[in-house]
Amino acid sequence: MIIKPMVRNNICLNSHPQGCAQAVQQQIAYIRETLAPGRGPQEPGSPPAGIPRLVLVVGCSTGYGLASRIAAGFGYGAATVGISLEKAPSAHKPGTPGYYNNHTFDREAAKAGLKAKTLDGDAYSDELKAEAVQAIRETAAALGMLPQVDLIVYSLASPARRDPADGTLYRSVIKPVGQAYEGKTVDMMSGTLGIARAEPAAEAEIAHTIKVMGGEDWERWIHALAEAQVLSPRVRTLAYTYIGPELSWPIYKNGTLGRAKEDLERACRAINHSLAAAGLPKARGFVSVNKALVTRSSAVIPVIPLYVSCLFKVMKAQGLHESCIAQIARLYRERLYTEAARQDPDQVPVDSQGRIRIDDWEMQEGVQKETRRLMEGVTQDNILELADVAGFRHDFLEAHGFEVAGVDYETDIPSFLPSA
Repeated sequence: MIIKPMVRNNICLNSHPQGCAQAVQQQIAYIRETLAPGRGPQEPGSPPAGIPRLVLVVGCSTGYGLASRIAAGFGYGAATVGISLEKAPSAHKPGTPGYYNNHTFDREAAKAGLKAKTLDGDAYSDELKAEAVQAIRETAAALGMLPQVDLIVYSLASPARRDPADGTLYRSVIKPVGQAYEGKTVDMMSGTLGIARAEPAAEAEIAHTIKVMGGEDWERWIHALAEAQVLSPRVRTLAYTYIGPELSWPIYKNGTLGRAKEDLERACRAINHSLAAAGLPKARGFVSVNKALVTRSSAVIPVIPLYVSCLFKVMKAQGLHESCIAQIARLYRERLYTEAARQDPDQVPVDSQGRIRIDDWEMQEGVQKETRRLMEGVTQDNILELADVAGFRHDFLEAHGFEVAGVDYETDIPSFLPSA
């Protein structure tokens, strides 16, 4: 069968098995070339002190979570335990992109001699947390290590969460808070400009979004791992957020998503307090503010497709554009695991509120000024000239296994199952 992308309202409904596999392999190749050459387990010599050796990634299958796992494993030679909830393929329908991404990661890790365990299930549940603890212990035992995870990346993106405490199901929404929103947007597939409108969220919707996308579950993960005594004395835990320019604040920073991200920062402070209280002065939690990128979720946020398309135009012209894997490589190399930071977490560069800022290139005044100029001048007649709609569309499709270099999309796919 020939698989073509099925996109409706900036949502892709299918994926390409070979394309997903090839995209993961390209990210692995990038990390091997740029992050830490010669540090894989197949190389002679002891690993440098302070780099991650046993890593847990909650939300490991796509975007920043997948990139974080690839960078830890193939950049630093770390053993990894990954967690995500995916849909396997059937005889008539491909699986989710994350299903193929996880399969490819596991296969390539085995080839490289890297220990990797991937768990499929509801990361919000207590049962999955218990499974993760067991996987950490088994992975450490197989390597003759102490069962102590030294990096935990929390990168979940889900529209809903069932609270394990009482079984309540919460659903998130992307809405402004306090007043309605109206602004330009673009259909990335057709390049058609339009106006996006959104009514303000009700208080219950705000609360639900915080429950799903805030920091409560991150705290529960750290508590569960601490209680099971599988935290390294030097553990670092990391969650990702986005702030963006003021033009996006009505629908993002000041909207329901922003409220959830504020709670993520609250959770980080609480985690640091609990780690210190547990007698782990070298343990630390961080929130990393990352660059705007095309992900499966960002494509459906009003104004973001147009903003990112104009931003890409500017950053590519100025030689500042980074892919998801390049962002994480720079985060590890220049923030989390510099020579000084490996020994002392207080040496990790942060802003006045304790956040890691890897969005620094995006937020440069020159970049933002030119991006605003392009957005203000965009019309239907010039949008393909002023905005990188093609680049946005490419990155979105690539995240689902389409438009990946090196893949022949006219070749028959005999099965939706991943290749061996």
